Amino acid sequence: MNPDTPAVLITGATGKLGTAFTDALLNKGYTIIFTSRSAERIQNFLAERPDTKSRLYGISVDFEAQDAITTTLQALEEKNLWPIALVNNARNAAHLKMERPNHPYREGWLGEYLLDVIVPYDLSMSLSSHPASRLKSIVNVASMYGVVAPTPSLYDNHPMQSPIHYSVAKAAVIHLTKEMAVRLADREIRVNAISYGGVQGRVNETFKQRYAKLCPMGRMLEDNEVTGPLEFLVTDMSSGMTGHNLIVDGGWSIW
Repeated sequence: MNPDTPAVLITGATGKLGTAFTDALLNKGYTIIFTSRSAERIQNFLAERPDTKSRLYGISVDFEAQDAITTTLQALEEKNLWPIALVNNARNAAHLKMERPNHPYREGWLGEYLLDVIVPYDLSMSLSSHPASRLKSIVNVASMYGVVAPTPSLYDNHPMQSPIHYSVAKAAVIHLTKEMAVRLADREIRVNAISYGGVQGRVNETFKQRYAKLCPMGRMLEDNEVTGPLEFLVTDMSSGMTGHNLIVDGGWSIW
């Protein structure tokens, strides 16, 4: 793997958004460093991309473990592979399980904040301060639900299907982005967020129809629509932007 090829580190790269991010940036010629909790999933991810396997490097790490940041940095040191951009996208859907209507488990609250706020902060600051760092851009993946509250009529059972701790944690991601932009400005590292709306592929047709009526564009986002904003923030095309939350939601949050 050529350490001189521009690299991007994507956490949670084997999920829906992470996969779209990875494939789009591979097509642009980047080397992708990606993380997953599952070593088996890493091997499958590599096997599914034989033509670009030479520009893919997987790190098996559980970001809920105490030594996760150290493990990640050690893996980068072993390969002498340092990203110019970091995409904080790690998720654990288990934290969104609800105990009863409007009452997430306390562990769920803590897990959401750990992966959405604490881990992105620790990883960003540790990576940016490493002597070998080449970091120029950090992108935090947020959500339109960090900007506006969910619309109850979208759901069959809003108190159970729209976990409050997801939205509150994503709102924290947006403010974390602003704080980090200030604190890393003297290192010439830009920090921005993307708040996505709903993306096709995870819901049934009835949900899609309800969503369409509540969104100015009249539909959910396609996979290819989530990658362009990320490419923009990763590259120098957005060199004048930091601390910004780029809302990509088909207009959902404007009415």
